[in-house]
Amino acid sequence: MKVIAGGKEVSLVGNPPKIGQEMPHFKLTDAQGNRVKTRDFGGQLTLFSVIPDINTRVCSIQTKYFNQAMNQYATVRFVTVSTNTIAEQAAWCAAEGAENMEMMSDKEESFGYEMGLLIPQTGNLARSIYICDANKQIVYAQIVENQSDEPNYQAALAKLTELQAK
Repeated sequence: MKVIAGGKEVSLVGNPPKIGQEMPHFKLTDAQGNRVKTRDFGGQLTLFSVIPDINTRVCSIQTKYFNQAMNQYATVRFVTVSTNTIAEQAAWCAAEGAENMEMMSDKEESFGYEMGLLIPQTGNLARSIYICDANKQIVYAQIVENQSDEPNYQAALAKLTELQAK
């Protein structure tokens, strides 16, 4: 799959999973430096907000948007994933007052490779949103074609509203 990053078409490392597939096995690092694996996301509806770099304008906007929206979805786990270090993520959260969103680092690129979202030329993840159900099945997927664009927040939140109503 290809996306546009920095005005150039670039290839992702693989083929991202599709709706109906199970989340692949990956490892992330949480804000406390703990290893978090795919199995740790079972049992709860989870929205993954995937961003290239927390220290850029659009990534900051995307993260703030979901940080504010999550108050309306008490039963949903919201996770932001980037290849930034946990120190960079913590500094951004402190500067922006973002206290609700779970930030997870993919500095080791496990998530990026397993999800097929890593852009090898930049070492960043492709801007995307994934929602998985309590069984870790993907129920929503959105990969933003032009990485400088914001995702379709309304579509993702509409899917969460639909899923919570079930």
